[in-house]
Amino acid sequence: MARLPWRTIITSIVGIGLLGVIVFTYFVITTPIPAPSDISRANSTIVYYSDGKTELGRIGEYNRTEVPLSKIPLQLQRAVLAAEDKDFYNHGGFSITGIARAVIGNLTSGFNAGGGSTITQQYAKNAYLTQERSIKRKVKELVLAVKLESSSSKDMILQNYLNVSYMGRGAYGMQTAARVYFAKDVSQLTISESAMLAALLKSPEGFAPEKRLSRLKARWNYVLDQMVDAGWLTESKRKEQQFPIVIERVNANTLSGPNGYALDMVKRELIGQGYDDATLGIAGMRVVSTFDADAQVAAVRAVEKEGPKSGTDGLRIGLAAVRPGTGEVIAVYGGPDFATEPLNNATQAIGQAGSTFKPFALAAATEAGVGLDTSLPGKSGTVVAGYRVVNYSNESYGPISLLYATEHSVNSAYVTLTYNIGVDAVMNAASRAGIPDNTAGIERNLTFVLGTASPHVIDVADAYATFAARGVKALPFTIKEVRSSNGGIIYQAAMKNETVFEQYVADTVNSALQRVVTNGTGFAAAKAGRPVAGKTGTTNDNMSAWFAGYSPDLAAAVMLVKEDAKGVPVTLRGTGGLSTVTGGSFPARIWTAFMKAAVKKLPATDFVEPVEPLPVDTATPTPTDSQSPDDAAQPINP
Repeated sequence: MARLPWRTIITSIVGIGLLGVIVFTYFVITTPIPAPSDISRANSTIVYYSDGKTELGRIGEYNRTEVPLSKIPLQLQRAVLAAEDKDFYNHGGFSITGIARAVIGNLTSGFNAGGGSTITQQYAKNAYLTQERSIKRKVKELVLAVKLESSSSKDMILQNYLNVSYMGRGAYGMQTAARVYFAKDVSQLTISESAMLAALLKSPEGFAPEKRLSRLKARWNYVLDQMVDAGWLTESKRKEQQFPIVIERVNANTLSGPNGYALDMVKRELIGQGYDDATLGIAGMRVVSTFDADAQVAAVRAVEKEGPKSGTDGLRIGLAAVRPGTGEVIAVYGGPDFATEPLNNATQAIGQAGSTFKPFALAAATEAGVGLDTSLPGKSGTVVAGYRVVNYSNESYGPISLLYATEHSVNSAYVTLTYNIGVDAVMNAASRAGIPDNTAGIERNLTFVLGTASPHVIDVADAYATFAARGVKALPFTIKEVRSSNGGIIYQAAMKNETVFEQYVADTVNSALQRVVTNGTGFAAAKAGRPVAGKTGTTNDNMSAWFAGYSPDLAAAVMLVKEDAKGVPVTLRGTGGLSTVTGGSFPARIWTAFMKAAVKKLPATDFVEPVEPLPVDTATPTPTDSQSPDDAAQPINP
């Protein structure tokens, strides 16, 4: 076989190289820069508490917040350059030596050896291409890198790279990474923290601090050494560096934990305004919610501290708090973890309301001219229009005043009252106060006043807020303001309220419900440390237990219900070791703990006294029959 002359060989190599340059140049000239990928455009919608500063959570698949290069500290920029591309400001998009090193590595170890990519190439891959490892993708990466270098400044490329790169823990970009690893803004990062984030760029999962801490520390040391080598860090400063403290990893799903329910409520309201999931995930909007940070913490702590600790299988606890007169929802407890159980116990779960519906009859009666001193039958077993009405624990009384009937939640008196003024008047009062007409279980009969309907917790809280606001009904809402990613206001809430009761009506209800706390079934709420009014609710067969109450500044409702493994409602008996869970037990204690913490920064405000003074009531129970309540007759509601 004839041997080719060496000149021919050299000429061939040069010719092939020249052809390659020509082809590469052609592709550079003719290849347009494509639209950025969803990841590179995605900016999480950030939801803040009512102060507009404290973050409640984020909405979006890609947890990312874009920031300008000017906000990224110089030591972080330099740490990244030291780790990934020290010659970034000197090359034209790719490094010949880097490519040669990668080629040799790939020939000896297979293509997965990788390496050799500049920051511009990495940005091109992250923003415009896939993470596929192939020759074809690598060529595209090189072409785009050159195109980007000719159309964008170095600073802009670096800025984009620092905002796009995946950093582990579900975070994209340095701003979000600073928050998930150090709970601080990127502008506040130290040299040590900056070096750690730069170390993660090579392999966010391979150097994850919760799994590969020793490897991460080795890479961190390498980054610092490279900063020294580049003249960006002195030897003395290098010796001062200590590996930073990394916060514990939290669920990457921002709609998680007890606060996930509040965040989901905001998301649902945004969707109701016309936004879709895709837009919310990438638009980078800034939403100021109505939720108060202290009140939200108080809601979670109250349930955790005062809720039952045993017999809790299938237990659902819901809490909602509404600002009277405005409708601002300031706190919710929908469950322990939205990520594992997305049904919100405050806004979606239901339970028979029991005697929390009696104040609506009281309001309707006051409008009809019925005074609190009106005499009503207190005997358990009283028959009213064909209904045999049994009191809680079969407790019987002689003739009692409407005030006493309210304090002690006497069923016979309230069913009689409803018969006298008309069911329609009571149902209308409930509707005006805030109980939706389509509430589950609403029926037009005398038992309506005993709370046979099953509302949502937030509806009861809103209805009681109407009384607290002296008859002003406000629609509940969770969003105060929405700003675009550039800071422009695109939405501001307009409160929707109207007067639905005369002030004297609300004042009368408020005075009577204060007595429920001081003299009656809601005595546990007296520990709130300020004037409060409220009502307990316990239903037939102990299927639910409620406490709803308010001060002039805040209204809240708490509900306990229980279901079996198939989701079928079951009795609360045995929960927390109690034979009967009444509204005055766990619900009232949870409500009180929440209220004390939620309003502690507000001055105590007195209710307005009613026009007519409260009657003096000295009624006492009379002996009862030995029979127990007839559950089959009508619901029993203390």
